[in-house]
Amino acid sequence: MTSTITALFDTRSDAEAAKERLKTAQVDVNHIHVHDKTSAGYKDTGYSTHEDRGMWDSIKHAFLPDEDRHTYEEGVRRGGVLLTADVDDSNVDEAVAVLEQANTIDIDDRSSQWRSNGWDYPASAVGSGGAGAGFVSAGTAPPVAGASEREEVIPIVEEELVVGKRDVDRGGVRVRSYVTETPVHEQIRLRNERINVERRPVDLPLSAADGDAFRERSIDMVATGEEAVVGKTARVVEEVVVSKTADEHVEEVDDTVRRTEVEVDRDTDLDPKRSTLGLGDKR
Repeated sequence: MTSTITALFDTRSDAEAAKERLKTAQVDVNHIHVHDKTSAGYKDTGYSTHEDRGMWDSIKHAFLPDEDRHTYEEGVRRGGVLLTADVDDSNVDEAVAVLEQANTIDIDDRSSQWRSNGWDYPASAVGSGGAGAGFVSAGTAPPVAGASEREEVIPIVEEELVVGKRDVDRGGVRVRSYVTETPVHEQIRLRNERINVERRPVDLPLSAADGDAFRERSIDMVATGEEAVVGKTARVVEEVVVSKTADEHVEEVDDTVRRTEVEVDRDTDLDPKRSTLGLGDKR
């Protein structure tokens, strides 16, 4: 079974530090919560009742006497911060020892100070549960003071089947591109010019038109040629498109769920009969 330990702090930073202490101490602690004026159910005036549990409504396993519960509420109303944690019964002492070193408020001393300053709530036995100064541990609801009857509770538990879904890897494809080179052979016709100089023997008389035959002159001639010029152009010739499609199907899920059943044997019945009490049944 689990118990709920409760501690009050002056600041939220102290409460958060205590929360981390519990986590690092490797104590089997679940559902650690920090409550202040911003928490759901907080009231600026008045106190919680059994019908309207206020901020205690979110602390399912905390069964405290009204006086204790209202004292913690007064602490939060005065700016304090409340820490609650569900702890396995075998680890309660260890968890309390961890929190006692985390700047917790001695709720008995603090409530006495409030009363000396005019707080008129009736005196209470805060902390009398034996969990240490500033703490109240609770498992099942405590017995009423002075009552001689003993109450034991058997929880009726019923499982519900919850079916969800998750993503799994069904395989994939990887497409990568890389560059290859292929030798290409082409032919092109090129034109080249050559300059030829030759001397030819001539035996002719000088005519009157050649009167300036002794004038100096020069002849310039340039030979040209062609050479191959290689250039490249790129064109998109194909596309590779990678895409995926999805479809849905209905899958049947079969499993079992468990439920606690209670058999009641009455020793005082003359004709003993056996009945079964289930979740939600009334007797």
